[in-house]
Amino acid sequence: MKIVFLDAASIGEDVSLEPIASLGKLVTYPFTAPEQVEERIGDCDVLIINKVQIRKQQIDWGRNLKLICIAATGTNNVDLEYAASRGIPVKNVAGYSTESVAQVTMAMLLGLSCHTAYYDNKVKSGEYTRGNLVSDVTRKWGELSGQRLGIIGLGTIGSRVAALAEGFGMEVCYYATSGKPHSDKYQSLSLEELLKTSDFISVHAPLNDRTNNLVTYEKLMLCKPTAKVINIGRGGIINEEDLVKALNDNLIEGIGIDVYSKEPIPESSPYLKIEDKTKAILLPHIGWTSRQARILLVSKIAENIKAAKIVI
Repeated sequence: MKIVFLDAASIGEDVSLEPIASLGKLVTYPFTAPEQVEERIGDCDVLIINKVQIRKQQIDWGRNLKLICIAATGTNNVDLEYAASRGIPVKNVAGYSTESVAQVTMAMLLGLSCHTAYYDNKVKSGEYTRGNLVSDVTRKWGELSGQRLGIIGLGTIGSRVAALAEGFGMEVCYYATSGKPHSDKYQSLSLEELLKTSDFISVHAPLNDRTNNLVTYEKLMLCKPTAKVINIGRGGIINEEDLVKALNDNLIEGIGIDVYSKEPIPESSPYLKIEDKTKAILLPHIGWTSRQARILLVSKIAENIKAAKIVI
């Protein structure tokens, strides 16, 4: 069985692919450009991808293709309908990064709450050294305790974030992107009410027809001027141009972003046009990448391949 991993560098060199390699002949490529896909998947039985686009044409190139494994939870990079019509199962991996993503979310909550970037710059720039005060109080910050966290998408990760936030004494509410409230523990609100009343808004939803461009400038106008907005779900859920404009217009106080509509972000990205960069935490899509999460991801990909019981 030939297994081809088109963007294996996404796993990182510190995590072994041996659980997958033990199942057949594993061929790995650090990265794969669109024009390289045809040559690389022509004779593979199992295809593993993270962010490489696999649509109808690419599926047709896989003459021996019997299984597509996604090294992620999201499935939007694969034409699921066409793969099904060809009888090719598509297997993603769910639940491997819950703790990792939740931890990064809390890091953003804490960083934005404490204005970490602002105060870090104060010291590194030498301004603190040149001053007379032991403690810099030029930018007020508040404790998380007693503040409201509005979660957009209360799935497995959103629920874990809610539990951690409660540990800090926060009040949690949520907006069900499916349209159907499903939690007895937390209050379900409309999107508009959540935006109006929350001190922090955190996105943990998948990107689909219901969530694409869900949060726009018009919606952000509902927010408190002290609100902080975090997106660790998918880039297209919040309109990026509108979010940066809202930040620059002081409609909101801060943002924490780990996902983007195009990754890596291009030089034209609105996020590179933020006027006060200390009001933003911008991470290069690291939420899912704790070492523990990546080890578990590899293990679960191997399990998916075993479960397929591929006959050569």
